[in-house]
Formats: sequence, structure tokens, C-alpha cells
Amino acid sequence: MTKQITDQLTGLIESGAMTVGSYLPSERELANSLKVARNVVRGSYENLMKAGRIQSEGRKGRTVRASGSRKRAGATKKTSASSKARKK
Repeated sequence: MTKQITDQLTGLIESGAMTVGSYLPSERELANSLKVARNVVRGSYENLMKAGRIQSEGRKGRTVRASGSRKRAGATKKTSASSKARKK
């Protein structure tokens, strides 16, 4: 069931029915409307986040992400000591 929901949401995103920046329904709302458990919806959302299709906005919810803007969770730009020395 998780894969089916993931595939449906992916289709909506790719078709443009869900635009970049638009909010997805909460886990509870989607689970109630599809009559599935919340952990099924949570699994679908996690799959979409791993694929770079959506992003979490904390307590605000999850939004559709621009294609090609994949970013790993917690990824930050690290500067090495040697590159810092070159900048001086």
C-alpha cells in the first residue's frame, strides 16, 4: 500500500497537479481520506523525501520540492582548513 500511495503522489507531482511549494495533506488527513493507517502514509512521505520530491517544513508540514533540487537531510557545506587558508 505504501508503494501505491508513493506512486500516486509521484504521478501528481510529475504531472504538475501538485506544484512546487504546495503543501501535502497531513499524515492524519491523508490516512483518513484513504482509510489506511498513518504509518502507511508516513512511509510514503519518507520515500518521497528520500527521492527528493518533497521536503519537510517542520511543524508547517511537507511541501513539493523543485525537481533537481535534491538535498540530503542535514547536508551542510563544509570548508576544509586548506581552502580557508587560500582565501586569506
